[in-house]
Amino acid sequence: MEAGGTLRRSGPVASFVDTNVVVYCHDHGSEEKRRVAVALLSDPPDRLVISTQVLSEFYWTVTRKLRPPLPDSAAAEATRHLAALPLVTIDGEIILSAIDTAQHHQLALWDAMIVEAAVRSGCDRLLTEDLTDGQEIRGILIANPFAA
Repeated sequence: MEAGGTLRRSGPVASFVDTNVVVYCHDHGSEEKRRVAVALLSDPPDRLVISTQVLSEFYWTVTRKLRPPLPDSAAAEATRHLAALPLVTIDGEIILSAIDTAQHHQLALWDAMIVEAAVRSGCDRLLTEDLTDGQEIRGILIANPFAA
């Protein structure tokens, strides 16, 4: 990791992956999105980055909101698997930057934290369905992998 907490990248450009994409890997009620998400997460692990926020949201979502929910043990194992990816830790600096980004771009704080984690990671693309496909925020291209 470089000074300021930026992940050092070498080789092909990496994508930051939002919670909704990894949740769809386990959502059997949305088969097409599940297929797309599984294919995306089959990329080489060094081309994908997540954050501690994604890890915690993933576990909560798949055990509480997903129908049927994953058993706690399966969700914990899936979370451990995700934690092996390059990981950005959400810290005070990211939160404060996210507050500014949320105000400037009229985003929910949680979405702005994901954007700021993507900035910190050195990625140039954020895979999410929560923001506008094709939009650029803070130098990060928003890409909805489920857009038709």
